[in-house]
Amino acid sequence: MFKRIALFALILATPLAAAPARHVARTPAQQAKYAPPPAIQLQDVEHVVLTTDLGDIVLELDGKHAPITTLNFLRYAVSKRFDGIVFYRAMHLPWGTPPSGLIQAGTQGDPRRLLPPIAHEPTTVTGVHHKAGAISMARYAPGTATGDFSILLSDIDGLDANPNATTDDDKAGYAAFGHVVKGMDVVRRIFDAPLDPEKGEGLMKGQMLAQPVKIITARRWEGAWPGDAAASPAASPAPSPAKAP
Repeated sequence: MFKRIALFALILATPLAAAPARHVARTPAQQAKYAPPPAIQLQDVEHVVLTTDLGDIVLELDGKHAPITTLNFLRYAVSKRFDGIVFYRAMHLPWGTPPSGLIQAGTQGDPRRLLPPIAHEPTTVTGVHHKAGAISMARYAPGTATGDFSILLSDIDGLDANPNATTDDDKAGYAAFGHVVKGMDVVRRIFDAPLDPEKGEGLMKGQMLAQPVKIITARRWEGAWPGDAAASPAASPAPSPAKAP
């Protein structure tokens, strides 16, 4: 029974529109408007503030144990490729204690925003698991993740790598790389937003938000995060995440 549940969860976590863009002729005005992201010196612990229509979500990312996935997320944030994207999906799982499921946001295959796909970091390597509040990359096959991600409302162990699975895809699982440290109430409001029963395709039909929730800005927090052991009150007064650089 668990195996079937895990497979079902894996299928539903696939991004709605992360397929490679079709090769079409573009006018200069349609060319990518984002400059390549600058070089980033990755820290063991990184923080990113998502300012949304419904409030702020603060993410703590594990640069030490999931460096590839964390750096990818930072590259999108620093180059402002996440500014203006939306949370478009809320997957409500029919088991567990509510709220059970996840919300999903991302670039949805927009060629103007996309960076190259990244190598897959399985949970068996990183030790970062799919627990409530975790952030995880959406993908098709392992190694195709780009700019779509999910935040979990509940533990979904079926998204972790499973070395005993019968397929390479199930063995790989999904790449969790951090968790929410502030704003789970905002995550819950997005999860509870009305769904459109006609939107979405296949197993995702009925999981699309009737009114997507906009990410106004996504900003890397520079310096020590308030509350870190290394931060002193004098050096790092409590900031407003909405004003993060």
